[in-house]
Amino acid sequence: KGMATPEKATITLDAMKMLDPRQLKPDSIETERIITVLDETIAKLELSSLIPCIINSLDRFADMLGPEITNSLIEHQKLSNEMEHLLASSEEGDTMRAEEQRGCLCLLEQRLKCSVRNVLRLLLANPSLCQALKYEAWARESPAEVFIKAFGEFRNFMLETLLTSPVEEEEKIQFMEDISLQIKKNTEAITALQAELAAAIQTQEEEIHMKDNVIKDLKNGMQDLAADCKAGIQQIKQEGEKQREEELQASQARCARLQQDIQQLGAQLNALVLEHRASELALRKRKCRVEMEIVNWIQKYDTDMGEKQAEYEEVDAAYTEEKAQLSLLMEKHAVLLQEYSQIEEERRIHQKKEEQALKELTTKTLAAIRIQAFWRGYLVRSVFKSKRKKKKKGKGKKVKK
Repeated sequence: KGMATPEKATITLDAMKMLDPRQLKPDSIETERIITVLDETIAKLELSSLIPCIINSLDRFADMLGPEITNSLIEHQKLSNEMEHLLASSEEGDTMRAEEQRGCLCLLEQRLKCSVRNVLRLLLANPSLCQALKYEAWARESPAEVFIKAFGEFRNFMLETLLTSPVEEEEKIQFMEDISLQIKKNTEAITALQAELAAAIQTQEEEIHMKDNVIKDLKNGMQDLAADCKAGIQQIKQEGEKQREEELQASQARCARLQQDIQQLGAQLNALVLEHRASELALRKRKCRVEMEIVNWIQKYDTDMGEKQAEYEEVDAAYTEEKAQLSLLMEKHAVLLQEYSQIEEERRIHQKKEEQALKELTTKTLAAIRIQAFWRGYLVRSVFKSKRKKKKKGKGKKVKK
C-alpha cells in the first residue's frame, strides 16, 4: 500500500513482459524462418490427415480436385491397399519369405511416401482448393488430431523459446521466485491476521458470554436490583454499539483505500491494453510485410525449381536415350562376342587339325626318308654283292688254266 503509483506501473509492465515472452518482437530472420517452416509443416499435416477422408468421398470431390489430383489419389489408394495386403500376408505367412516381404515392404513404403509428397505438392499448388477441402472434409481421425495438436503445442513452445533470450529467461525465473516468495509472505501475513481476528472474535464472544452470565446471575440473585441491571445492560450495549461503529468506520476506510487501489490498477490496465494494441498493430503490419516477402521468395523458388525440373527432364531424356543405345550396343556386343567365340573355337579346331596333319606328314616324311635310305642302301649292297661274286668267278677260271 505504501508503494508509489509509478513504481507499481513499472513493476506491473515488467511482470507482463516477463510472463508473456510473445509480446517481444523477433529480431532474427532465422526465428521467422523456423516458425514459417513449422507453420507449413502443420498445414501439410492437416492436409495429409484429410487424404483418407477425401479418398473415401472421392466421387464428391472429383469435380473440385481435377483429373490430375484425382488420379494421384487413386494411385495413392492403390498403394495403401497394397501395403495393407502385404502387412496382412506378412502376419499370416511363414518365416521362409520374411526377408523378401521386408524388401517389398521397404520398397512399397518409399513409393507410398513419394505418393503422399506428390499429392501434397499438387494440393498446395492451389491454396483455394486446400481451404475448400478443410471446410468440406473436416472429419479427421483421432490420432491425427492429437498429433497435430501436439505439434501445434510444440510450435508454440519453440516460438516462446526462440523469442526468449537467456538473460530474459533468468530474469523470468528470478521474477517468478520473487513473486512466489512475496505470495508466501502475504499468505503467512494473512494467516496471522486471520488468527488474530479469530482470537479477537473469540475473546469478544467470551467476554460477551461472561457478561451475559453475570447479567443472568444478577437477575437470578438480585431481583430488587432489576433497574440497576437494566442500566448496566444498556451501558454495555451502548459500548458494544460504539465499538461496532468504530470497527465499521475502520472497515469502510479500508474499503475506500482498496477501491482507490482498484481504480489505479484499472487505469494502469487500460494504459497497458492501449500500449499492447499499438504493439500488436505494428506486429501485424510487420507480419504482412514478411508474408509478402515470403510469397515473393516462394514464387522465385517455384520458378527456379521449374527451370531446374525442365533441365532435369531434358538430361533425364538424354540419359534414357543413351541408356537405350547402350543397351542395344551391349546386345550387339553380346552377339558379336558369341560369334567371335564360335570363330575362335573353329580356328582352334582347324589349327589343331592342321597341327595333327603336319605331325602326320612329318612322321610319314621321316618314314619315307628312312625307307628310301634303306632301299638305297639295299640297292648299293646288292650292286656291290653282285660285283664281288663276279670277281670271285673270274679268279677261279684263271686257276683252272
